[in-house]
Amino acid sequence: MTYVSDSALRRALARARDGKALDLTEATVLLQARDEHLDALLEHASRVRDANGRNGVITYSKKVFIPLTRLCRDRCGYCTFATAPGKLPDAFLSPDEVLEIARQGAAMGCKEALFTLGDRPEDRWHQARTWLDAHGYDDTLSYVRAMAIRVLEETGLLPHLNPGVLTWRDFQRLKPVAPSMGMMLETTSRALFETKGAAHYGSPDKDPAVRLRVLEDAGRSNVPFTTGILIGIGETIEDRAESIFAIRRVAREYGGIQEVIVQNFRAKQDTAMRGLPDASLQELAATIAVTRLVLGPKMRVQAPPNLVDSEYALMIRAGIDDWGGVSPLTPDHVNPERPWPHIDELATRTAEAGFVLRERLTIYPEYVLAGEPWLDPRLFAHVSALADPATGLALEDAPLVGRPWQEPDGGFAAAGRTDLHVEVDTSGRTNDRRDDFDNVYGDWDALRDRLAAPAAPGALLADGFPQETPASSAAGGSQEAPAFSTAGGLGSSRTQAPGVGVMGDVAEALRQAERAPASLTDAQAVALLGAEGDALEELARLADHLRRESVGDDVTYVVNRNINFTNVCYTGCRFCAFAQRRTDADAYTLSLDQVADRAQEGWEAGATEVCMQGGIHPDLPGTAYFDIARAVKARTPDMHVHAFSPMEVINGASRTNLSVEDWLTAAKEAGVDSLPGTAAEILDDDVRWVLTKGKLPTREWIDVITTAHRVGIPTTSTMMYGHVDTHLHWVQHIKLIRRLQEQTGGFSEFVLLPFVHHSAPIYLAGVARPGPTARENRAVHALARILLHGAIANIQCSWVKLRDDLCREVLQGGVNDLGGTLMEETISRMAGSENGSYKTISEIAEMVAPTGRPLRQRTTEYGTPTAERLAASAASDGVCRSVRRTLPVV
Repeated sequence: MTYVSDSALRRALARARDGKALDLTEATVLLQARDEHLDALLEHASRVRDANGRNGVITYSKKVFIPLTRLCRDRCGYCTFATAPGKLPDAFLSPDEVLEIARQGAAMGCKEALFTLGDRPEDRWHQARTWLDAHGYDDTLSYVRAMAIRVLEETGLLPHLNPGVLTWRDFQRLKPVAPSMGMMLETTSRALFETKGAAHYGSPDKDPAVRLRVLEDAGRSNVPFTTGILIGIGETIEDRAESIFAIRRVAREYGGIQEVIVQNFRAKQDTAMRGLPDASLQELAATIAVTRLVLGPKMRVQAPPNLVDSEYALMIRAGIDDWGGVSPLTPDHVNPERPWPHIDELATRTAEAGFVLRERLTIYPEYVLAGEPWLDPRLFAHVSALADPATGLALEDAPLVGRPWQEPDGGFAAAGRTDLHVEVDTSGRTNDRRDDFDNVYGDWDALRDRLAAPAAPGALLADGFPQETPASSAAGGSQEAPAFSTAGGLGSSRTQAPGVGVMGDVAEALRQAERAPASLTDAQAVALLGAEGDALEELARLADHLRRESVGDDVTYVVNRNINFTNVCYTGCRFCAFAQRRTDADAYTLSLDQVADRAQEGWEAGATEVCMQGGIHPDLPGTAYFDIARAVKARTPDMHVHAFSPMEVINGASRTNLSVEDWLTAAKEAGVDSLPGTAAEILDDDVRWVLTKGKLPTREWIDVITTAHRVGIPTTSTMMYGHVDTHLHWVQHIKLIRRLQEQTGGFSEFVLLPFVHHSAPIYLAGVARPGPTARENRAVHALARILLHGAIANIQCSWVKLRDDLCREVLQGGVNDLGGTLMEETISRMAGSENGSYKTISEIAEMVAPTGRPLRQRTTEYGTPTAERLAASAASDGVCRSVRRTLPVV
C-alpha cells in the first residue's frame, strides 16, 4: 500500500460526506482508508446506497451452478476451476448431466442456471475440439446456446451465461437464449497481463482492453451484464481505482451494467499464487465503499457471501445491496473450498443489519420492468412466469415449469402506420423524435465526454483492414485522425490531418491525381477535399474526365420499388430518424402480403428491381428475410431482389445460429439477387460507436460483404458522411472500399450518402454537425471517382439527399448514376430530407437535361431492360399510381 497522508484522507472523506463526485485521485486515497477513516467511509457509502429508493432490501439469486466445461485456453495464476483434460471424465458435461443439475435445482426452487466455463477451450485443447465435432457443434458457444435452450424448455430455469470473452457477434447469438450474461473485468492492470509470472500472463482473454470491449459490446447489444473487479491479485491501488472508473464509464454510456461484484482474492492450494496473502476484509470493505461512491445509488453492488467469513455486517455497511447467486444444491466451483451460506442464515444476518433479504432473478428488476430492448421477446414468457410484475423481483413461490423456446410467430401481421410511405410527404411524422429518445441511444452526456477525450492511434490488421479497438483506448480513429470536436455544444469535425498543411498542396495533389488517380496519399486526398474556387473546378473536371473514360456520357437510373417492411428497431443508431419503438405513433410493420402487393405494384409500373430493408424488429425470426424474398419472387418472379443490409444479414445469421456464409446461401436460394452495401456509414469503429449504440462493427461489415461476394451475391458499397467524422475518415473509407473491390470484384457501384440532420437524434442532441456543405459534397463525389478509378466504374449520388442543382453539379464532377425512381422513400424523409419520396422518369430527365448528357434506364446490373420493361415504365413514368401525390383541385 502506498503512503497516504491523514490530511489527504480527511479531504477526500469530506468530499464524500458532502456528496461531491470523486475523481480518480480521491478514489485512490479512499481505497486506503482504515480504522476510524474506514468507519467514516462506510458511513458515507451506506448513505449513498440507501438513497436508491429500494426500502432496505438486499437481494440474492437462488441458483444452480452448471460447470459446462472446466477446460480453458487461459492460464490464470489463481484459478482452480480450469484444469487439464486428463483430470476430467469428459471435455464437457453431457446434455443429460446439464439437465440433471438443472432439474434438481428447479426441484429446490432455484430460478437461475449459472453456466460457467473456460474461454474457448477448443483453441487450446484438441479434446475439446474432438468432443464438439463428435456431438455436432461448431464451437463451444454453439453448445452453450443449445444447452441454454434446453434448460429453458425442460426446466424453466433462466440461464445466466459466463462463457468468458465474447465478441459483438457472439452477443447477437446468445442474447435470445439468456436474460443476462456476465464476465468479470477483474482489473485494468496491463502489468498483470504483460509481466511474466503475473496473475494474467499467458492468458489471451485477460487483456484489459479486450475485456473492456466485451463490456462495451454487451451494452451495445442491450444485454443486462454483470461484471466486477478482483482485488489482491497483484494490482496496485491505482489499478483498482482505474478499474472502478472504467466500469463507471461503460455503465454510464450504455446502461447495460446491471451489477458490479467486488471480489476478494483468496489463495488456493495447487495454484501458482498459493503463497500470496489473501486480500483483507478491510481492503474489501474499503473497495466496496469506493465502488458505491463512484457508481452511485442506482448501481447494484455485490460481495460474494461465501468469501467474507462472518463479516456480513461489514459488507452491508460498505454499501452492498446484493449477495449474488447462492445455491442450495451446487458448490461454488470457482471457490470450492468456500461453501455457500444457507439462505436462512443469510436472511438472518441481513436482518440483523436492518435489511430484508429478497430473491431476485438473474436479470435485475430494472431490466425486467423495462422489457425491450433489454429482454428478447423469446424470453418474455419465461421471465414473466417468475417475476413480480410490480417490482421485477422474483415470485418466490412461482412454480418452475419448462416453456417452449421458439422463434416468434413471424411478426408479419400488419401493424401501425403502414401508410407512412405516402403520408410522410403530406402530414409527415408525428413527433420529431421517438418516445424513448433519452435512453435508447445510451447516455448523451457520456457520449460527449468520450468525444472530448484525446485521440489515440488506431490500428490496422495484417490484411490492411481496421482493427476494432475499445472506445476507452481511442476516440479519434487512425493514426492521422484528429479528435472529434464538440466546441460550442455542436459536434463538428476538423478537416485535415496533422502533418498536412491547412489546405495541403492542392495543386500538387491535382497533378498526382492526373498522373495516377489511385495512388494519392491520404494527405493528398485530404487536401483535395479542401479544394475551393478554381481548384474545386479543376478537381471536378479531372473526375469527369475519368468518368467519361470509364463509363461514357450516359447518366443512368433504375426504375425500382423501395420497400421498408418495418421501422421497429432498438439498435440505437444515433443518426437514424426512421427507427421507432413498437408503441410509437409512427411505428409500423408490413405483412408478407403487403410486401408482395407493393412489389407487384412496382412491377406493373415497369420496375426491374425491388430494394428492401427494414429495422431490426425483435419479433422477426432469422428466417423472416427468406420469407420476404420468397413472397416477392412468388408474386413477381422476374423482379431483381436487392435486399437486406449487412446488419440484417448478421441479425438473421445470429438468430438462426447459422454462419454468415450458410445464411447468405439460404438467402440466395430464397430469391435474394444482390445486397445493398448500406450499414457502412464510416468504416472506422471509433466513428461508428459515436454514430450508433449497437450496429455491427467494421470487421463484421467487411465479413458479410466479402462472404456475399464469395458466394456469388454482388453488393453495392456506400458511405454516409458529414456528421462526426473527418475528411481523413472519408479518404480511408473510400480506400478500404477499393481494397475490398480489388480482392473480390463484387461491388457494382459506390453510393455517397450525405448526412441528413434535421430529425437525426445525434443532431437533436447537439453532437453532430448539420451535414456536409455543398462544396464538400462536390469535392467528395469527385474524389470518390478519382480514388476508385479502375476498380469501381459506377459512382452514384443520392437525389433524395441532394437538391436537383447539386445533383447536376456532381454529375459534372465524376458521377454517372442517379440511383432509382424508388416509388417510396421513408428513411431519409423521416430524417428531414425535403427532396420527396420518388422521382418520375420525367422529373429525372428534367433534372439531367441542363447537363446535356444522355439519360439511360438500366437494370440493377447496369444492363438494358427488356423492351417490355421499358414500355411499362414509360407508361407509368416510372412510379406506381398508389404513391403519387394527389394534385389539388383548382
